[in-house]
Amino acid sequence: MIPLFTPLKLGAFTVPNRIFMAPLTRCRADAEHIPNALMTEYYVQRASAGLIIAEATMAIEGNSAFWMEPGIYSANQIAGWKQTTDAVHTAGGRIFLQIWHGGRACHPLLNDGAQPVAPSSIAITNDEVHTPEGKKPYVIPRELSDDELPGIVAGFKKAAENAKAAGFDGIEIHGANGYLLDEFLRDGANKRTGPYGGSFENRARLMLEVLEAVSLVWGSERVGLRISPLNSYNSMMDSDPIGLSIWLSTRLNKLHLAYLHVMRSDFFQQQTDDVMTPIRRHYKGVLIGNMGYTAEEANRDIAAGKIDAVAFGVSFLANPDLPARIETGAALNQPIPATFYTFGPEGYTDYPTLNAL
Repeated sequence: MIPLFTPLKLGAFTVPNRIFMAPLTRCRADAEHIPNALMTEYYVQRASAGLIIAEATMAIEGNSAFWMEPGIYSANQIAGWKQTTDAVHTAGGRIFLQIWHGGRACHPLLNDGAQPVAPSSIAITNDEVHTPEGKKPYVIPRELSDDELPGIVAGFKKAAENAKAAGFDGIEIHGANGYLLDEFLRDGANKRTGPYGGSFENRARLMLEVLEAVSLVWGSERVGLRISPLNSYNSMMDSDPIGLSIWLSTRLNKLHLAYLHVMRSDFFQQQTDDVMTPIRRHYKGVLIGNMGYTAEEANRDIAAGKIDAVAFGVSFLANPDLPARIETGAALNQPIPATFYTFGPEGYTDYPTLNAL
């Protein structure tokens, strides 16, 4: 049997295939960060994924890093997401919600003038942020005090409770790509002293506290984690990504998560180490690979035991029926980057399926 189409036990339940949909920020929510019917259509179109991991969703109000991304902190947001989860389940799919805090990637123009927060007062310098006033430079964040961090953990826990109320099958904690938990984890952004800075253990402390808190809501077998040890997006870097990956993989074994989801590459190719091999060697749970996999490579790596599943990103964005296309060897639609973060259905719900061709 084709490896990508073999069932996989994923924590508390079994998924029918190993073609997962990676979380993709698409900025189609409304101005109050409420999910809508267009988003429901988008996710239902992709319900044949072994697992949909829905886009980065604000755990705590006032921490927007993308204009018009969804939240999970209000009753209306819960209701909006419930429409999506109900429809995905009716279509036979499974869906986790990725919950997230934007950290220093937030901007005052997106948050009623509030200064963003971070482990250290270091701004993102290698990109600009989309705002209602156009693209703007990132600002210097305010360094969080240690006594503020329990509130962050509590915010994630409440978001986990809200995701459960919205009907998701589980949650993924966003610990990647230069957002708050990743900022604490990697020493390029975390220059703190004290219990949340310095050693691997201290820098991972906030992430682990969040994982333990949300596991009280869901049970750890319905909680996943996404990390990006090499990715320099959002001005991120670490002095020892392999050492950090080995330490974290080993420590995560104690939590018995549904999965560990690893972005294996750097968007900008500044760091080119192999993190998947040492993570596979040390992590005993389900390992999901992400970034740049073809179906052929995914099948080879699953067969070889290097990974257990692959989360496809851009290819799932452009191909709502990606599993069917992989299974039949059909050509893939090409993505349209100009519509990744625009409004409306164009480049969102209008990619054709095989049945429409």
